[in-house]
Amino acid sequence: MFTGIVTDIGEIVSFKPVAQGQLHRLRIACSYDQTTIADGASIASNGVCLTVVASGVADGKTWYDVDAAAETLALTTAKHWKLGTKLNLERALKIGDELGGHIVAGHADGIATIVSREDLPDMARFELSATRELARFIATKGSITLDGVSLTVNTVKDVTFSVLIIPHTLDVTTIGGWKAGTEVNIEVDLMARYAARLTEMTV
Repeated sequence: MFTGIVTDIGEIVSFKPVAQGQLHRLRIACSYDQTTIADGASIASNGVCLTVVASGVADGKTWYDVDAAAETLALTTAKHWKLGTKLNLERALKIGDELGGHIVAGHADGIATIVSREDLPDMARFELSATRELARFIATKGSITLDGVSLTVNTVKDVTFSVLIIPHTLDVTTIGGWKAGTEVNIEVDLMARYAARLTEMTV
């Protein structure tokens, strides 16, 4: 589990399609202490929970390897990742950690597309479009995870919604590089899913 609070920005430094392209072995450089990264550990990369299969240090920089499988490639923006792609990273939540965002599973539900970006004094406003299936779980003032970042929904209209991003978040995540047409991973709030399911079962 995660909280949607990004703790580092990683960069893909090695990219190798395997299993006839059905699996991508990625090497991600980061600032984490390599001694704290165990094989089998979970690290969210742009909101996608990936399992560490190896790690090490090269040129004074920590790296770790993960495999992006066929389902991940089909359902998330991982299909577009390449050498040099920057990723929002978050280590798995530990018992006792501060819950600064909201409960995030690291299982992206799909892709949302940036419709527009408006740069405001000290902030940026983004309007995004989601699929109708996912839009029903998005509510004003509710929580949403975009590329691994826990955010609060500002407005909702049909399948589009907006978020306001403060300067700190723009500085410490990849959101500063978003523009119209950018695709991002979206994970809806787990509580919204449970509420919708409960409603379905009681109708």
